[in-house]
Amino acid sequence: MTKEQLQSVSDWFHSSPHRIPALRAVNGVCVAGAVAAFAYGVLWRPGLHDPKLTLRLVLTCGIPFVVLSAVRHALDLPRPFEIYGLEPLLPRETPGRSFPSRHVFSIFVIGTCFCWLEPWIGWTLISLGIVLGALRVASAVHFERDVLVGAAFGVLGGVIGFGLI
Repeated sequence: MTKEQLQSVSDWFHSSPHRIPALRAVNGVCVAGAVAAFAYGVLWRPGLHDPKLTLRLVLTCGIPFVVLSAVRHALDLPRPFEIYGLEPLLPRETPGRSFPSRHVFSIFVIGTCFCWLEPWIGWTLISLGIVLGALRVASAVHFERDVLVGAAFGVLGGVIGFGLI
């Protein structure tokens, strides 16, 4: 999105006292959904008492997360709100490290894993991931490329970890 488009989105959210809290709540629901699904998959999922399957889920999500985090740290690309001088609609305490989006990566890798474990949870997370990506772009905390690469890396990590290995 251009600076003007992001400013227009920001103005729309600021024009009503309920919009920013709603945006933050939906963002929180998406993140909480991914965390809850991962915890369910590791700790409580019926029939998932196979330590190898649990380890597979943890490694499939964890290894690419570490790699993605290292790439983010090395590149340290600025966020849209930094470049355009805007106020982010989602709280951000640290600058940089925009590319790729770890939030979007995480929900997509967990969702992709669950497409093999319990497809309805997987597809729900993938749907929430699309919403999360759109919110993070509209909030000026990520560029489109950040969320697209995060999503692609998440799907690829899940496919490799659960589909190919």
